[in-house]
Amino acid sequence: MDSQWVQPPENTLESLKHAIQFNDGVEFDLRLTSDGALIVHHDSKLAIPPTDHPHSYSWTENHTLDELTSFGFLSFQQMLDDSTIASQWRDQGKMGCIEFKRPHPKALYGGGYFGHQRHVQHVANMVKKADLLLEEHEIPSHNTVYYAFHRGMEASIRDAQTSRPWAELKPYMPPFGNYYSKRVRGGLQFLFTPLSSLIHLHRKAGASMVPCAVDYFVPPKNYIPLGRSGGLSGKPAQRFRKHQRGIPIYVWPTSLKIEHSILEAGLTGLTDCSDPSTTWLPSGHARWNQPACLPLDTSQKAVLKGASKDDHLDVLRELHDVAIPWLECDAARRKQLVEEWRKQWSWEATTDAILDGLNAASPPWQAVRLIGHRGSGKTPRPVLTPHSM
Repeated sequence: MDSQWVQPPENTLESLKHAIQFNDGVEFDLRLTSDGALIVHHDSKLAIPPTDHPHSYSWTENHTLDELTSFGFLSFQQMLDDSTIASQWRDQGKMGCIEFKRPHPKALYGGGYFGHQRHVQHVANMVKKADLLLEEHEIPSHNTVYYAFHRGMEASIRDAQTSRPWAELKPYMPPFGNYYSKRVRGGLQFLFTPLSSLIHLHRKAGASMVPCAVDYFVPPKNYIPLGRSGGLSGKPAQRFRKHQRGIPIYVWPTSLKIEHSILEAGLTGLTDCSDPSTTWLPSGHARWNQPACLPLDTSQKAVLKGASKDDHLDVLRELHDVAIPWLECDAARRKQLVEEWRKQWSWEATTDAILDGLNAASPPWQAVRLIGHRGSGKTPRPVLTPHSM
């Protein structure tokens, strides 16, 4: 294990390349440049020192592609042109979770504070552009999901005429306001949207998965929403699985402290830690960072769970030697794994239905995954310091 690994800045090529190889996939953010290109960047303002801004308008959308790439930001085209990322995403069954970021209402394309239809059109335009690039690079629909903090997401998806999986991030966080005002707005929705309702709303809208705050599962905040609480074990876990019935739930943030419990509960975790030297979790378990793409069967999981801190590196090496990547599993092995997963997590679909819907490389849509958040994890601001590069 490499103890010298240094985490690269979020949403950069280095960060995404590492994470998509290390985990079951990556999550990243897309914005639209002033000249209509897609850029990989989270913040509404440029996450660089103010002294590096080319002019007084610091909204990300107010800059051209050339300006942004000159600072070191990554275009979506550049990301897909990278052979490692393209191969992992296209051929190795890795998942790409794309969050479309709406601009601040005052930014270019912002549409004002009440321009709902303009917001719908803007996100639809981004979806269309992403679709074209993904199709050009032959990225399977089964390995991709679109989502956004956007109340018109269903309309945007319909207008874009995309066939790729999608979801709407709830509780809704507007693209304006400070940290505290956003959380007050989100907190009120959280109070009145219990986990069962959250799952139901996504099913009703036709969403393919449920992006979900970890607060729905971990005390004491999981007791805030009105109605019966969810949890990671015992009766609270049984309750949410009755509503889940196999629809994937992606949980952020998945800290190292609860990572094992998240995955054991049948949830996909978005992690900010892709450090190869992190092999032992604070919960007292050895870490297995590709539960979908390098799956373990029940007996192998028991070996992993039984590892001690003293011998876990030997156990991990032994399991890596015998574990078969999903891509290389034969029909019998795939059937065995799916049957075990269905039983453990109460998936509704039959084993045959799940297997019939697969392409050659991709684990089942329902599979529990560990996904690198913003590539190899969120990093401090400023994300990039161009003058020191």
